[in-house]
Amino acid sequence: MRIPSVNFARTFSTTTEKVSFILFGLKICIILLVLLFFKKRVFKVVEVGARDGLQNEKKIISSADKIDLINKLSACGLKSIEATSFVSPKWVPQMADHQEVIEKITKFPGVSYPVLVPNLAGLNNVLKNGHVKEIAVFGAASDSFSMKNVNANVSDSLMRLQEVTRAALKSGLEVRGYISCVIACPYEGRTDNSVVARVTEALLDAGCYEVSLGDTIGVGSAGSVSSMLDTVLKCAPADKLAVHFHDTYGQALANVVTAIEKGIRVADSSIAGLGGCPYARGATGNVATEDLVYMLHDLGFDTVSELWTWI
Repeated sequence: MRIPSVNFARTFSTTTEKVSFILFGLKICIILLVLLFFKKRVFKVVEVGARDGLQNEKKIISSADKIDLINKLSACGLKSIEATSFVSPKWVPQMADHQEVIEKITKFPGVSYPVLVPNLAGLNNVLKNGHVKEIAVFGAASDSFSMKNVNANVSDSLMRLQEVTRAALKSGLEVRGYISCVIACPYEGRTDNSVVARVTEALLDAGCYEVSLGDTIGVGSAGSVSSMLDTVLKCAPADKLAVHFHDTYGQALANVVTAIEKGIRVADSSIAGLGGCPYARGATGNVATEDLVYMLHDLGFDTVSELWTWI
């Protein structure tokens, strides 16, 4: 059967009408080209200073000072600020005031304030609070580190994390995942990239909207970070990943650039480079937020714009 041809050609009654149509088409093309040229390159900075940055401080910081810090960070234009941790005060005394902090901070429109949750007991406390909309769960790619941190190996820890994640999602919370020791472990040495990929996949399958890959002791450089990311990206898309680098050997910013080259557009950082892990002795602080933002602006990314008004 012969398919009838369709004539899509536009007919014009006058030359003026034809010229007007052509000019209209040119205007549309110019607008599209301008939008394409000026399209913003967006990069998300997750501020972890109020939690990861302060948790190791020996002197207990007052709740008022923590609240003031978070409010000032919010005013700077940051869109995600990890506020506190719902862990036992026995293990992390600095976070004993988590209820007060999350209740009294000013909730800026468009800003998320996730809290770290280690287990179901922590999640139950979060649900009683009523002020939390997002939690973060954490695991590791090293059995020894995981045992030191949560008293469970990687496999058992994953089962717990999946349980917490699913319960949180069922309660209407968003969940972000962390993985420690993605490059190396302070007790075991180099980490197997395939383990990092397995843990990442498990967290995403459980329902985490994003997984942050942490070089906990800051030993990674461009080569090892690139290798690790290549393995993880085989099982997880770049838009589901974030990176979390410590600056032990001054490689944190270079490692962020490596992640950017792989298509990742989210990185954790801490104001003034505060932070360190209580189970990873000798690891220096997180990459400094102000350094990260400075570099991102130079690379042409649209990110935190008002940081300089405060620091």
